[in-house]
Amino acid sequence: MSDLHFPRRADWLHRSPEDLGFDPDDLARACNFAVSSEIDWPTDVSAMVAAEDPPPYNEIIGPTKPRGEATGVVVKDGYVATTWGTPTRVDMTFSATKSYLATCAGLALDRGLIADVDEPVVDSVPGDWFASAHNRQITWRHLLQQTSEWSGTLFGIPDTVDHNRSVGRRPEGPRKGEPRRLRTPGTFWEYNDVRVNALGLAALYVWGEPLLGVLRRDVMDPIGATDTWEWHPYRNAYVEIAGRSLPSVPGGGHWGGGLWISAYDHARFGLLMLARGRWHGTQILSPEWIDAALTPCEQNPRYGFMWWLNPERKPWSAASENAFAAIGAGGNLVFVSPEHNLVVVTRWAGDPNGVVERVINALR
Repeated sequence: MSDLHFPRRADWLHRSPEDLGFDPDDLARACNFAVSSEIDWPTDVSAMVAAEDPPPYNEIIGPTKPRGEATGVVVKDGYVATTWGTPTRVDMTFSATKSYLATCAGLALDRGLIADVDEPVVDSVPGDWFASAHNRQITWRHLLQQTSEWSGTLFGIPDTVDHNRSVGRRPEGPRKGEPRRLRTPGTFWEYNDVRVNALGLAALYVWGEPLLGVLRRDVMDPIGATDTWEWHPYRNAYVEIAGRSLPSVPGGGHWGGGLWISAYDHARFGLLMLARGRWHGTQILSPEWIDAALTPCEQNPRYGFMWWLNPERKPWSAASENAFAAIGAGGNLVFVSPEHNLVVVTRWAGDPNGVVERVINALR
């Protein structure tokens, strides 16, 4: 990474593909592939929300909005090389939200609100959320790596809804939602949105203010994002802290809600991560947090602190093992390749990894 340009607030500088080291024809073909392979989701994405969950847990409890067309942005060296679709449009981003949620925890660590990532969460969160003998063992690291095995019901949804969920690994085995024996926290990886939302709740208690405001003040405004993005809670996800009713935001759109944002603002967040947390000379996220967030989980080397990684160059064979991404359902992707000074954002892509491969291969 070197010679990064940081765009001004709500504005980007564009350079020709040739000036940024792309073969223009190959990059155009990558864009055409992204458009032609748009995901086959309906425009009304509410049909996809909680679709795999049994009643009554298939109820949508957060807002949804119709999706836009296949959209994306390619940023090289901090300049826009190309776009497709409508990159200013604000859309649901599903589990790409998780990387933003993890960042709120990272900010709390950087500011000393959390003493250590291996500190038990129960030390910071009052009440019964982490008070059981099992849940008292859970650390912030466990929540961030999705190895917490948190057990309970949060905002009307039990953790068992996402037991045996297959995302990125273990495609065979028991069915999703089939309860299983809990493991010791830290010893078993499972993609589980209820437990991710437990992290959102814990971070809310630590900050004592809505995470939307934390993210806006401490990250998105300093990197010049627009004011169009939103972070929606479930309608029943309000808790009382210090006499105030505060929204606990989810780490995705599994039951609706989550982060709604444009491709351009996603690209700024990716550029911040590419720059190792530094923006125009200001350190927004510490290098120590960046390193920790991108360290492979022992139980799943493809996963860090809610960032997807590229061990053994899988799934992005054209990139090095240092590549990483925020990933959400619906072909939502914020991909970062440090060796190429590259950020690729896709929305509603049928094959986001194929888009990334074609963009990288377009580099001369």
